[in-house]
Amino acid sequence: MDIIKGRRSIRKYLSTEVEKEKVNQILEAGQWAPSASNKQPWHFIVIREEQMRKKLADIHPYGKFMAESPVVIVILGDPGIHPRYHLADPHNAVQNMILTAYQLELGTCWMGVRDTGIEPVFRELLKIPKDYRVICSISVGYHDIKPTRTRKPLEDIISYETFSK
Repeated sequence: MDIIKGRRSIRKYLSTEVEKEKVNQILEAGQWAPSASNKQPWHFIVIREEQMRKKLADIHPYGKFMAESPVVIVILGDPGIHPRYHLADPHNAVQNMILTAYQLELGTCWMGVRDTGIEPVFRELLKIPKDYRVICSISVGYHDIKPTRTRKPLEDIISYETFSK
């Protein structure tokens, strides 16, 4: 619970390079995420090259900080592997990835791409085949800030047996 409660979206990064071993641990955490029928309908693109990160940052109105994060991971869904859950299962991988990054003392922020005008632009820029869906991107890096946020009270978001507010 400490990792779940401690992780926050980070939008300011140091220029310190992220070790390959840590990136691999993050990717492995995504690989081991739960998926419907264990189909694993995801693919991850790791972007370290500064010019490409800047291009992605220029495209995404809520992801300008991708230019300064040393790593960006773009998460894809493959409908050829699972036509029904290729949009949902990659989010399980993302959750595993961002929690693992936090455990490794790295900051992350996920930015939605799917079903926006950003998706075809990312697809073209990253040479992603048309049959894949671009789910989101994750910035990854060392951060120098510790943001704090609270959550809604549990009683405001829970119903028992039937919906009630």
